[in-house]
Amino acid sequence: MKHILVPIGSTESAKATLQYAIDFADKINAKVFVFRAYSAQSKAGTMINIDTIIERETNLYLRTMVESVDRKNVEVKLISAKGNTAVSIETIDNELGVDLIIVGTKSNSIKEELFLGKTAGSIVKQTEIAVLAIPENYVFKPINSVLMAFKSGVVKSKTALKPMQYLMKEFNAKVHLLLVKTPNYKETDLVINKDLAKLQSTLTKTENATTFQGVLEHLQTINPDMLCVFRRKRGFFKKLWEKNTILKEEFTTNVPLLILKGKM
Repeated sequence: MKHILVPIGSTESAKATLQYAIDFADKINAKVFVFRAYSAQSKAGTMINIDTIIERETNLYLRTMVESVDRKNVEVKLISAKGNTAVSIETIDNELGVDLIIVGTKSNSIKEELFLGKTAGSIVKQTEIAVLAIPENYVFKPINSVLMAFKSGVVKSKTALKPMQYLMKEFNAKVHLLLVKTPNYKETDLVINKDLAKLQSTLTKTENATTFQGVLEHLQTINPDMLCVFRRKRGFFKKLWEKNTILKEEFTTNVPLLILKGKM
């Protein structure tokens, strides 16, 4: 895990998210790419190059943001791109190879009831890169314990588990697997993938109406430094992924949320 992409919005917590990403990168010796997308619509007949102006202002904003945090010994580079955030991220990934995206949960949204704002939610939904979503103003601390929740032990992707495997090794973290048996489960769901099983320090099996309810039931007992889930069509956020925003009443967490992706 060498390249970390940090999409920066204009919220008050953007600085805290960037500082978390730099502290995180410092611990694993990774580079940080600070990214911001912009859009512009030029009016017919104007002599002013709006795109150039907005690009310059975007780069200035990124430089100001980076200069406001403690960069430690981390190599930090700036990227600005015109267009859709998710599409731009795909292009950046193709050129640089992005191992992890670290994003603030609310992104550019100022709505207090949102856990994931539109930009952050679209990044989770529309990209195939693992995302680490950081709660507002969360301060970095070593990842000693992870609660990894899922309703199916099937993992078809050969790369989906790589971020978790890497973090487990780098932080010497204990991974507590939580298999939530929900209604309409299949027997194959109860068979845990061998690579997933290798991660476990403990394994708990529970029966709940939803995976989220299972998480709530065990969150206080385990008290993890990180929560980890899969993004798949039949999983933790099955309904939530149908839109780009997630309300706090639907889901929230006060610890970083690692979302693993790939064809499951």
